[in-house]
Amino acid sequence: MSRTGQSTGDSGERRPELVVVCGLPGVGKSTVARAVADRLDAAVLRTDVVRKELFDDPKYTSEESTTVYNELLARARDRLADGESVVLDATFKTRSRRREARDIAAEVDADFRLVHVDCDTEVVERRIAARDDVSDADFEVHLQFKDRFEPIEMDHERIDNSGAESETVQQVEATF
Repeated sequence: MSRTGQSTGDSGERRPELVVVCGLPGVGKSTVARAVADRLDAAVLRTDVVRKELFDDPKYTSEESTTVYNELLARARDRLADGESVVLDATFKTRSRRREARDIAAEVDADFRLVHVDCDTEVVERRIAARDDVSDADFEVHLQFKDRFEPIEMDHERIDNSGAESETVQQVEATF
């Protein structure tokens, strides 16, 4: 394993890595995803960005979300197949989507890591109220997803983003 945790092949080249950064809306997935991408020299793909590229006026329907995740995972597969590491920034609230991402990494012989970002509810509420970001998720959406987020039943890392950004970055550095 290299310093970043990536395996190296016989030629010494690093294998591409797929890192899924998941968690409820507003917990700081994008902050963590950027920090991970910096450590791994990876591209970040966000469902918030993909959704707005695909839909002029997003409605956040189940069908729309399926399209967005399918596109996100297809883009990840393409980049991984080209040898590029990728960090996915998305809720990944269902076990099946997390398994699908893991399976894509296996298909293209990339390493896979799952990172669950958590944050105190009071901090989330305050940060959502203050953010100016591409995400449309407000605190009500956070609360709705809290009831729908399926337990994580595969190996994963946990990053607590309740404190200062510097503390979060330190956790990422210790993990990667």
